[in-house]
Amino acid sequence: MKKILFFIALGIAISIYLLQQTQLHLPFWINNYVNDFLFLPLVLTSCLFVVRKIKQEQALYLSLPLILGVAFFYSVYFEWYLPQHNPRYTGDWKDCLLYFFGAFIFYVLQYYNSTPSKSPKE
Repeated sequence: MKKILFFIALGIAISIYLLQQTQLHLPFWINNYVNDFLFLPLVLTSCLFVVRKIKQEQALYLSLPLILGVAFFYSVYFEWYLPQHNPRYTGDWKDCLLYFFGAFIFYVLQYYNSTPSKSPKE
């Protein structure tokens, strides 16, 4: 994901969070779904940044199975496990779809304007 897109997405996510904390009324879809969509692109971009720094390899990309695995893990953890163990969380299948859609967008954007030369072993 390009740096500018990362910071725009991060700014949107933080703004929504801060507005929610002030109890300001937000439209339903913004309040409940936008951060779920932005979550995995932000997490995966951060992970890719760290892996590239550790390996000192800028031409490293996350593989599709790895990205889908992370989306599956977050879906199970946040939408199935946590709602059963913490009343603060609620399970929503739409959130799962948004996690996977965000992961797919990350997958496409990580290759935007570049040609991969290496992918982590699966």
